[in-house]
Amino acid sequence: MAQTELDPASYDPVEYTHEDIAEVPSANWGWSGESNKAMRIAAIGVAVFLLLMIHGNHTGEIEDLYLIGFAIALVGIVVRDIIVRRKPR
Repeated sequence: MAQTELDPASYDPVEYTHEDIAEVPSANWGWSGESNKAMRIAAIGVAVFLLLMIHGNHTGEIEDLYLIGFAIALVGIVVRDIIVRRKPR
């Protein structure tokens, strides 16, 4: 049977010295990353908006429970993100 695997010693490893523009489209703008602070502010804003929607035109209590539950979930995600990012890796 013929061996189809490459011998690891028969080739040199390739060194990557730059980011591919196709993989990082924002590299053309000089920025490549996440905006953690903006995401946290947006999540808190959405949670406040959900709580403000409790005073809507609905009559049931189930809608209120869903709105409160989703708001608590968003705040929980933000708190967890803050705690995880404070711990050293």
